[in-house]
Formats: sequence, C-alpha cells, structure tokens
Amino acid sequence: MKKRFLNFATRLIKEQYPETDDIKIDEYRYSLEGFYLTFTKMLFIIPMSIILGVFREMIILLFFFNILRESAHGLHATKSWICLLSSSIVFLGIPFLTKIIIIPFIIKFILGIIGTLLIFKYAPADTKKAPIIKEQRRKKYKIISTISCIILTILSLIIKDDIISNIIIFSIWIEIFLILPITYKIFHLSYDNYKTYLLNMN
Repeated sequence: MKKRFLNFATRLIKEQYPETDDIKIDEYRYSLEGFYLTFTKMLFIIPMSIILGVFREMIILLFFFNILRESAHGLHATKSWICLLSSSIVFLGIPFLTKIIIIPFIIKFILGIIGTLLIFKYAPADTKKAPIIKEQRRKKYKIISTISCIILTILSLIIKDDIISNIIIFSIWIEIFLILPITYKIFHLSYDNYKTYLLNMN
C-alpha cells in the first residue's frame, strides 16, 4: 500500500511539474513517505492513547517533538512495523512517565543546556534516502534547530505545569537520540549521507 501511494504521488508530481529533477523528486518522495507513515501509525496510537488515558499528553509530546524534528531531522525506521512499534513505545510510554515523575528545575536546566549543545553539534542529521546536500540548507536547519531547542528549554523552565514541562524536556531528548552518530551506528545506518552523495558526484 505504501509503495503504491508513493508511486502514484510522485508520478502525479512529475506529470504536473515535468521540469522537476530526480533529486527534488526524491525529496518529495521522502516527505510523502514520512506523511504516510505518520498518518497510518496515528490510526493506532491515537485510539490507544485514549484508552490508556494519555491522549492529551501524547498530543503535546507530538507537537513539541515535531518542532525540533522539522529542522533537526534524524533517522527513520527502516521498516513500517519497526516505526509503529518504536513510535508506540515513545508516544504512549513517555506520556505515562511525565505524569508520575518530577524533574527538578536544576536537572531540567542542565538537560536543556546539554541538549542545546548536542543539537548545535549534530543537527541536522540526514538519511540515506534523503541526504541534505546543500550546505546552505544544513546551516539553516542547524540554526533553526538550535534556536528552537533554546526556546523549548526556556519554556520547560518557566511553565508551571510539571507534566507539560516534563514533556518538553523529553521531546528534546527524543530528537537528540535520533540525530546522534552512536544511534545510527547502533541501528547500522549510514551517517552524514550527504558526504557520500557529494563524493559520488565528484
């Protein structure tokens, strides 16, 4: 089903915009794949979050996580079932944790500072399917990611609601996990894929 959807969508783009090159088509395909996987897994996660009583927390986590994800990027699961399993664990499990633990102010501050430094160093992290080839785009994403992380850290420190504050800190560190070189290594995925692409061009 996913393959059919992607093939149909990319074929439609080519028909409507025949001047679009293969690199741009690959970028569109990657974005469409992300949309498809997000939509299909939410069909499972949303009902489960309602049943488990963490719908509000799940939506808030998803919102803050995607703020960073949009610019910092990071690895994607190689199979749909792995994506569904890992997303379910994260977006159903972490909301539970945010309701039962209290993170002290100083710990949030330290996590925010370390998180911002890691985001600045490692974002954006691309994938083999969608290497971020242009240096200008990588710089732009790095700046946006770093500023976003700083803002989220400040929000986590000033928001009085402990659950929302916890969620913001967790959302930062979920994204950090997805952009670290060690994470790519653990899952046997290639890192800094744009370098390989540039070498092949040369």
